[in-house]
Amino acid sequence: MTAGPLSKQAGRLAPYSLAIALGGAVLCGSALVIPLPRLGVMAFAVGAVLLWAALLVTLLSNRQKRMQRRLYAALSAFVANDAAPSFTTDLNGVIGYENRAAVARFGGRGGETLLAALEDLFAAPAATLSRLQSRALAKGAAREDVVMRHGHMRLAVHLIGEDGFLWRLEDMAERGGALDGDAISLPMLTLSKNNTILYMNEPLRRLIGHREKALDRMITDLPIRPGDVHVLAGVEGRVYARVAQFQSGESGRKELYFLPETTPNVGEWDAFDALPVALLKVAVDGRILQSNRHSRELLSIPTHDQLSLSDLVEGLGRPVQDWVTDVAMGRARKPEFVRASRPQNDTFLQITLNRVEGQKGHIELIAVLSDATELKSLEAQFVQSQKMQAIGQLAGGVAHDFNNLLTAISGHCDLLLLRHDKADPDYSDLVQIHQNANRAASLVGQLLAFSRKQTLKPEVIDLRDTLSDLTHLLNRLVGEKVALTLNHDAGLLPIRVDKRQLEQVIMNLVVNARDAMPSGGEIKVETRNEVLREGFMRDRATLPAGEYVMVTVSDQGVGIPPERLQKVFEPFYTTKRTGEGTGLGLSTVYGIIKQTGGFIFVDSVVGSGTAFTIYLPAHTARAEAVVEAASKPLPDVATQAVRGSGVILLVEDEAPVRAFASRALRLRGYTVIEAENAEEALETLEDGSLHIDVFVSDVIMPGMDGPSWVSEALKERPGVKVVFVSGYAEDHFSEQQSRIPNSTFLPKPFSLSELTATVQAQFH
Repeated sequence: MTAGPLSKQAGRLAPYSLAIALGGAVLCGSALVIPLPRLGVMAFAVGAVLLWAALLVTLLSNRQKRMQRRLYAALSAFVANDAAPSFTTDLNGVIGYENRAAVARFGGRGGETLLAALEDLFAAPAATLSRLQSRALAKGAAREDVVMRHGHMRLAVHLIGEDGFLWRLEDMAERGGALDGDAISLPMLTLSKNNTILYMNEPLRRLIGHREKALDRMITDLPIRPGDVHVLAGVEGRVYARVAQFQSGESGRKELYFLPETTPNVGEWDAFDALPVALLKVAVDGRILQSNRHSRELLSIPTHDQLSLSDLVEGLGRPVQDWVTDVAMGRARKPEFVRASRPQNDTFLQITLNRVEGQKGHIELIAVLSDATELKSLEAQFVQSQKMQAIGQLAGGVAHDFNNLLTAISGHCDLLLLRHDKADPDYSDLVQIHQNANRAASLVGQLLAFSRKQTLKPEVIDLRDTLSDLTHLLNRLVGEKVALTLNHDAGLLPIRVDKRQLEQVIMNLVVNARDAMPSGGEIKVETRNEVLREGFMRDRATLPAGEYVMVTVSDQGVGIPPERLQKVFEPFYTTKRTGEGTGLGLSTVYGIIKQTGGFIFVDSVVGSGTAFTIYLPAHTARAEAVVEAASKPLPDVATQAVRGSGVILLVEDEAPVRAFASRALRLRGYTVIEAENAEEALETLEDGSLHIDVFVSDVIMPGMDGPSWVSEALKERPGVKVVFVSGYAEDHFSEQQSRIPNSTFLPKPFSLSELTATVQAQFH
């Protein structure tokens, strides 16, 4: 240990040196009277050590004091003639030294605290001094600019040794800073970064009658508009004053100077600032001649100087100046919708230009501006809903036609597979045709999903089991650079959904998350229970109160910009490059979730990642019992091969589908009577001797539809069972079907085994 640290330790022990010395003397004296020689020697030795320690502490302590006095003497000589007041203090803030400037300004303050000397100088001095002293202890020095009652001051502190401080107070006015507010006759105030009044000079206090802390109590027409006339709440009533604003460096402080308007003329344009209407005076060449406060706020401009109307608005579809010229010449009168070009957010305006002819034929234009942003937003929503409805109808029609084609393709493929065994060279080709037909059916299902018209097969499931089954496939999808993490609520409630469709939702979201992290990262799939005590609204959707299972898929990717966030669920909208995405993924997800009765929301921060949150209504029944009932296996090959007996009336307008269905049913032993349409079917049923067991009918056909003719036929044959088939979703005609007893529904495309199993179930 060096002499320096020893001196510091001795300084700390100096108050105890006398006690140490007395203890040593007592031990040495007691050694002379102790009867045991060995114990006496030990007591004498310890006493001697204590006496030497006390002597050493005293010497080192005196040395430290001499060094400290020399340091303070050197500092005193250094700052004695400094023009800025300077003080030295200890840890408790007690003043030890003050230079000539400090004595001249504050009087002799030796022995007092620095807080007592500065407490009337600026706001919150105790907090400021404590903050600066803490910074100096940590970093060796600190400084801060403070606003005084008369100008600004820079307060600096330096650490001296371990427990001393040198303070220096520097008036900023001496450095060319702000003037002493009370030294000028112009009313002024100083604002903080948060628009709190820090200082108000004497002329302004006389003007409003008191010192005010809140800006809105003094100025009645906020926000501040530099260069404009504002209304002040004066001691004798309203005071009109033009405001000049100056920024004070990086601190964010502002100085406001008020130039009173002693005789405001109500005929001037400034009087229109009080009107709740945005007005502009425009020259024939498009220059803005005058503007009132509301128009400047709407257009986000501080002043209209050297601006033209074409600088402020856009989106007419032609030059703005052409429109101004037409109005000036009397050729145009109707209002125009435009977009304001200055505001950061989209702001749409409806502008009405009126021609005013003054003296000597001088023509000017008065523009009345109305904020049409909300109207444009509603219009965009309406257009989007119309577009979605049109796409949904198109998707439904395309899906219906494709389902008919796919039924014929996969059905006849099934018939061919019955005549070929696995050893046949053509068997693998037929399997390929069958698999690709199923893939095409899946694509059609996606089209129906975002139009929310696909047929769901809901069942009650435990989401943890479903995600566990998916984990292997999801890990293959995300690749090696991306980590997939699954976290589940231990007591997760069951949900009632179409398991296959929900798996598609999770896969689509995970694939999108993977694509958002080209350099790798982590995808989290989390599930938990959420109980909403009361409903809440988000993104124009209202979630009713109740129990939900919440699924969150989050990534650490590039994020989605705010302007694109509301478009991600639109069909055919994609942020991926051409050829990398169809734009059907998220629209399919949205359609499936909405048709299931759930809700989906997206949150994203550019550069940080995106999170999709799904709310699915919890199911009250126990999942195990319902899953067991809902997931009964389809009849196996042996069961399907059992031959039936009975008469079936098959009504189908698509010839390939009718040909396949009739052959499939005949192969199972049924007698099939075919009809091309409903009218032909009713004509066939006019034969009273004809016995029919089951009607198999398409739903949508030219002329009379399926439910209509079946309802008519059941009047005479009430015991006949019915199987409806359709390329549309079941909810397309669910109300009509509910009025027909003993009926079931089979969606297209269906396979040979599905058709025969459904018909056989109706017989039994």
